[in-house]
Amino acid sequence: MVSISKGKLKNLFWLMLAFVLSECANQLPPGGGDVDKIPPSIIEVYPNDETTYFKDDYFELGFSEYVEKRSVKEAIFISPAIDGELELDWSGKYVRVYFPGELKQNVTYVITIGTDVVDYNNRNNMSESFSFTFSTGPEIDRRMITGKVYDEKPQGVMLFGYLLKGEEPNPLGGKPDYISQTGKDGKYKLAGLAVGAYRIFAVRDEFRDLFYQPDQDQVGIPYREVELEISDTLYSGLNFILTKIDTVKPRLLSASMTDRSHILVNFSEELGEKIIKPINFYLIDSTANKRTQTRYAFKGNTKASEIVLVPNEILPIENSVYLFVDSIKDKAGNIYYNDFAQLTLSDRADTSKTELFKTNPAFGSKDVDFQSPKFTFEFNDAFDAAKAREGITLSDTLKKNIPFEVEFLDDASFIITPLKRLEMSKDYYIKIDLARLKDASGNYHDSVYQFDFKTITGIEFTGVTGKLIGFDENKNPKLVLKNLEKEKLEYTTPVAKSGLFNFDRIIPGKYSLFSYYDSDSSNTYSFGNVFPFKKSEEFSFHPDTLNLRARWMETDMKFDLRMK
Repeated sequence: MVSISKGKLKNLFWLMLAFVLSECANQLPPGGGDVDKIPPSIIEVYPNDETTYFKDDYFELGFSEYVEKRSVKEAIFISPAIDGELELDWSGKYVRVYFPGELKQNVTYVITIGTDVVDYNNRNNMSESFSFTFSTGPEIDRRMITGKVYDEKPQGVMLFGYLLKGEEPNPLGGKPDYISQTGKDGKYKLAGLAVGAYRIFAVRDEFRDLFYQPDQDQVGIPYREVELEISDTLYSGLNFILTKIDTVKPRLLSASMTDRSHILVNFSEELGEKIIKPINFYLIDSTANKRTQTRYAFKGNTKASEIVLVPNEILPIENSVYLFVDSIKDKAGNIYYNDFAQLTLSDRADTSKTELFKTNPAFGSKDVDFQSPKFTFEFNDAFDAAKAREGITLSDTLKKNIPFEVEFLDDASFIITPLKRLEMSKDYYIKIDLARLKDASGNYHDSVYQFDFKTITGIEFTGVTGKLIGFDENKNPKLVLKNLEKEKLEYTTPVAKSGLFNFDRIIPGKYSLFSYYDSDSSNTYSFGNVFPFKKSEEFSFHPDTLNLRARWMETDMKFDLRMK
């Protein structure tokens, strides 16, 4: 037995303590000075990129600085996918990663380290993903697909690649064959691909489980599948736009009377506007064995998932009454048929008068477009549409009446649209006789509401003219000018056969210019569907942001679709 003196044991203890402290000190931020904003990077790998006949059961990574170990483990992706858990063995800034089992023979593997890796001191992310390849056989598959994900926050989006082998790939229930990740600029490359046909999806994989889950993940759907032949090395320009696809059908959650004339109905999500009609709802009194139709249905001043119904008659509070929905559709078009809920009854009298709670544009607006304006009025209770129309007038300050039409959105809101062009820089007003807006209980305001507004001069606008280059005129090209500061402000125009386009009467601001082939002639960009698969529409973004100024037309804009 070897004996160690107390003095040597003491020296060994202090030596080990010094080593531990020095290692810890290296992972702490330096005192004072500027905050470290330099992202970590990978400075060394094993095996070298494009190694062939690889036989080891591990690979190694060396980082430029100390990184959080957990972030590295979650950021390692291997293509083609392998089953099992990786084992990581750390030594300072270096890590050896062991495979959970044997690799396949004569296969090219791609190791991707994603941008989720953060440094130890200040949690700076890697600025772009890092990939290297090796083969267990004599050849490296060098084929590659590249592109870009267009999004406000594109960093860290996953690319799921599926080799088409006859069976329809389903990202909802099957892990991808090939994996990559975008950098902070949204660009990606999917490397090490064999000969074959591929379907690629961009997924903001929130749980990093390599499954697309529509209730939590955004997804980008390709406009085409990519066929890689033996002679191919690169397919570029497979770009994506992310969207959230709603596949969940709405459900009726509850129905309760706020008074004897109003039923507050709560759904699992917001409904599509066109479904808020009385014909879609009816009441069953199971005690009296009687069916009653609803009189009014409207959104009113309620929460997003709520609407209000008005029954045709007073309901006996002692009876059991159920609300039935013939069909309910959400904003994404998902429909649930024949839902119902027991109604909580009330015999409280309704004494509230009909109130206007929202207008668009706002009262007193001085920037109303004189060409084709629309005015929306929303009330907190329903009324008879025919009687309401009789009490509405539109005129100028000289009391000259302007012809108009009224479109009811539901039983408590409507849009007024002038039927002739208004004059520039002129005052107008809309009058609504509130006495004609009686609710079902007969409550009303005996007064006239006046909505004042003024039209613009017409010189405040801007515009863009130019030429689209490299497009296919048979694919119905459209251009979209989208305001970068006002989410819902955008303009769409078709493209002439010559490629010329023109946007006029544009509100000044910063815009992106977007082109797409409107293959379904819907006049809106179609994102496609994951499963069953439906392609998105092909698109392209102009590389520059357009800063459009008032009274200044941007002319001779060139938009070349060949520059992807």
